[in-house]
Amino acid sequence: MFPRLVNLSKTQSILLFGARGTGKSTLLKTELDSAKTLFLDLLSSKLEADLRRNPDLLAEMVHALPESVDTVVVDEIQKIPKLLDVVHQLIEEKSKRFILTGSSARKLKRGGANLLAGRAFVYHLYPLSVFELGTRFNLDEALQFGLLPKLFEFTSENDKTDFLMAYAHSYLKEEIFAEQLVRLMDPFRRFLEVAAQANGKIINVAHIARDVGVDDKTVRSYFSLLEDTLIGFMLEPYQHSFRKRLSQKPKFYFFDCGVSRALAYHLPAPLVARTSAYGASFEHFIILECIKLAAYKRLNFRFSYLRTKDDAEIDLLVERPGKKLLCIEIKSASSLDEISLKTLAHLTKDLGDVDAVCFCNETHTRKINSLWVYPWQEGLKKFFS
Repeated sequence: MFPRLVNLSKTQSILLFGARGTGKSTLLKTELDSAKTLFLDLLSSKLEADLRRNPDLLAEMVHALPESVDTVVVDEIQKIPKLLDVVHQLIEEKSKRFILTGSSARKLKRGGANLLAGRAFVYHLYPLSVFELGTRFNLDEALQFGLLPKLFEFTSENDKTDFLMAYAHSYLKEEIFAEQLVRLMDPFRRFLEVAAQANGKIINVAHIARDVGVDDKTVRSYFSLLEDTLIGFMLEPYQHSFRKRLSQKPKFYFFDCGVSRALAYHLPAPLVARTSAYGASFEHFIILECIKLAAYKRLNFRFSYLRTKDDAEIDLLVERPGKKLLCIEIKSASSLDEISLKTLAHLTKDLGDVDAVCFCNETHTRKINSLWVYPWQEGLKKFFS
C-alpha cells in the first residue's frame, strides 16, 4: 500500500469518487479501524441483491450496530442509488459516520448525490502520483503503462499489458454492459478505441461519428458516459477577450496514460523518447499530475488550454484564486532553447501579467527572458504543493 496524498476528513461523512482500480477500498481499509467500521461492498452479489430488494435493510443493519462501531462504509454506492435516501436519513440522525465510494457519478446524480453532498464532504481518488510512489516511480513506465496501483504487483511488461487489457474489458462488461448504459456495445467499443487514439486532441465530433458509424448526438452521449463513469474528462478551451481568435472546442483526456493506451491498442508498441507519441504521453501525464495534486490539496484551481486559429497553443492554463494565471508549456525534451519557447512567449504577451512556465525533462531550473523552465517534478512541487 502506497501512502496516498488525499487527506480525508476524520469526522465528517464522505463521498469518495474514483474510477475502478484507483484504490478506494484499499485506502479506507488502511485508514479506518476495522473494529469500529462496518464495510458493505456492493460488488458482493448477495449483498447487492438483498439491499436492492429492500433498501431499508441498510437502516436496520445500522441501527443494530453497537455504539463502538461509529463508521459505515458502502462501497460502489452507485449500484443502488436508492440507498442514498436511507443514508441521508441516517446522517440526519447523526448517530454514525458514513463513507460512500463510487466509480460512476451518473446514477448517483439522478439518485440525489448532489443533495447528499451538502451533508458529506466530496473527495476524488486518482491513480497514483509520482509523489506517492517515491523511489518506485519510473517515468518511462508511467508513460507506457500508467499508474493504477494494481500494476505495481507485476514485474513483467506482458503481465502489465494483460492487466490493462483486462481492465478495459472489465470496464465494458461491468460498468457499461451490466448497467445497460448503452443500447449497442459494438459501436461503443469502437468509439472507445477512436476516442483513445484522439486522447489529448481537440474533439471533432463529426469525424468521430463517421469513424464509429453513429450520429453526432450518440458520440456526445458517449463522451458524457466516459465523464460520468470517471474514465475521462473534458479540458475546456480558455475564455479570453481575444476569444474570436481561439479554438472553442474542448479536448478529452482519459484518466490514466496506461488505460488510454490500452483502449487505443497501443500497448504492444513501446514508447520511444524524442518521438511524437512519447511527447503526447508526457503531456498527458503532466496534466493528470497537475489535476491530481490540485484536487488533493483542495486548491480549487480551474484548468483549460489555449489554441489560436493558426494552431499556436499553450498546453495548460490554470486559474488560481487570488493569484496570477499560470500558463504551462509541457515538453518532454531534456534541453530547451529560446526558439522552442517562442509560442509560449508570444501568446502570454496577449494574456498580460501571468506566470509563464515550462515543465520539461531538464535537470536545472532556468529563466529564459521572462519564461521559467522547470524540471517537471520541481515545477509540480512549486505550483501544486
